[in-house]
Amino acid sequence: MKLETTVIPPATMPNGLQGTKDGLWVCDQATDDLYLLNRELNLVKTLTTTAENSSGLTVGGDSFWIGSNGASDARYPRPTDSGFSGVIQCDYETGEEISRFPTPDGGGIHGVEWIDGLIWITAFKPKALILIDPQDGSVIRKFQVDHERLHGLAVENDGIWCAHTSDKIIIKYELGTGKELDRIVYNDSDPAPHGFTIWEGELWSCDANWPSPIHPDGPSISKIIR
Repeated sequence: MKLETTVIPPATMPNGLQGTKDGLWVCDQATDDLYLLNRELNLVKTLTTTAENSSGLTVGGDSFWIGSNGASDARYPRPTDSGFSGVIQCDYETGEEISRFPTPDGGGIHGVEWIDGLIWITAFKPKALILIDPQDGSVIRKFQVDHERLHGLAVENDGIWCAHTSDKIIIKYELGTGKELDRIVYNDSDPAPHGFTIWEGELWSCDANWPSPIHPDGPSISKIIR
């Protein structure tokens, strides 16, 4: 495995990715804005959202779904801030908030992935992947995992990829059982995987390089070559 890395992307702290037909969407943990990038990773569009401490992004049902983690330490307060921790639904064209629901465990959330009208999210109490009905936030099913710091998610066939940032690995779990199907291992010198997505058949990750700058080259977006 190797990475084709773009250092200092348009997002200050890229902490969520979602590939779409329109391009690559990035959520910025520092500004809580969304950025649309083209194939050259140049900025095409910016949307402002009501998310706080954004981590995790997906698209479905003509909407964005953003992981929101309460008060942000990376920007000044805004009138819309409420300390909310959960998933925020925003209009795909404008970024305006439509609805929100809290996480089932009341804790933080760093990965979200839309599939057939439902949403997979990450959880930490205990460490698990949880399938949620976004209409009411109810739990459909879940499975626990062993590795730490669950982040970006992407469904592929019968499995779901989950980035484990601290361990610098991305594991593909079977959707039904949680059994490990595959894994991608990063080198110690590589940017850590925070956000993760599949875009036009290719795997992509991003490194927010936060809360403390760990990678000397700064935040980045990388295409994964296997």
